[in-house]
Amino acid sequence: MAKRLVLNRWEDYFSPGNVSDSQLFHADASDRILVCPPWFGEGYIQEIPLEDSFNLVIHDFTLNQDVVIDTRGKSKHLKFEFQIISIDSRYSYFSPSFGLKYFEITPAQQRFFEIEIVFRESTLIKYFQAFIERLSPQLHGDVANVLQAIYRHRGGGSTLTTTGFLNQIYKGESRSDADEILEYLLTNDSYSAAVSLMKAARHLITAAMEQVIGQILSCPYQGAVRRAYLKGKALELVSLYFETMVRPHISNIDLHCIYEAAAILRKQFVNPPTVETLARQVSTNRLYLNQGFHQVFGTTPYGYLRDYRLWHARRLLITSDLSISSVATAVGYTCRSHFATAFRQRMGINPKPFQIGAWQYAS
Repeated sequence: MAKRLVLNRWEDYFSPGNVSDSQLFHADASDRILVCPPWFGEGYIQEIPLEDSFNLVIHDFTLNQDVVIDTRGKSKHLKFEFQIISIDSRYSYFSPSFGLKYFEITPAQQRFFEIEIVFRESTLIKYFQAFIERLSPQLHGDVANVLQAIYRHRGGGSTLTTTGFLNQIYKGESRSDADEILEYLLTNDSYSAAVSLMKAARHLITAAMEQVIGQILSCPYQGAVRRAYLKGKALELVSLYFETMVRPHISNIDLHCIYEAAAILRKQFVNPPTVETLARQVSTNRLYLNQGFHQVFGTTPYGYLRDYRLWHARRLLITSDLSISSVATAVGYTCRSHFATAFRQRMGINPKPFQIGAWQYAS
């Protein structure tokens, strides 16, 4: 059974470390080091302060059991995550926190190695707006949908601009209600919008990112020079992330077709049309549809559909008491074992222990 870990209490499981620890790539007296004890796994977390509201964090650990990650709804921040080792491919992410609770499971015996660039307080809205500006116009409505759902959940009733929602959510007081978790508070439509944005926030790590990540991990400096060097490299890494969001070189008409096709797949994910039928529905052909999905989403229409089904299954496993077979059927799988394999490949854990972890979280 998975063990429960509260993320704002790493100290309950990780021990204070020493900056002279040989497993660290480099360290300074100002760093905060937490070391995983042998009974729990191996590795460390290293937090490097760069400015008052701007930190660099290196996670490099392997746990010896599945761990429920339960983040309390207090911290408002956003992260740019760069996965050096992950369960599928090496990806970068834009990952905002709205002061909500968050549920996830870190699988046993899988190395978790990533760099996080964390912004808090005054820098939050600046970088969130930069992310929105680089999204395709077709996704701006999804952003507003999700932000409005969060704002209304907190008692806001007026209709605001996207910037207005951001200001209210990030500058207002956080609540910590037991149900304040995205999977519970979002409607089906707003959850579909959230999944669409998750796809837009996920990009393969580029060769240029690899180079900067290597420079961060091999920093040769100490003290104020080290901090200035790492600050520059962290901001360079964020800029490289934004470069991956450059809109694909396809016409606005073709781009509209791709997003329309994606919306159809999300709406009909249980009984989706074939690729040929989908192409006809959006007035294109199979070749252009496949090419467009690769350019916009980095995958095929089937890959997009699979990911959406699995994220919807994740929500059902968290919010319902359906059996695994029923969840599989509800998201369009006719074979439980095929569903379990796909879920494990995408989430890093089988659906049953994930569901058990979700029940632990709820209790």
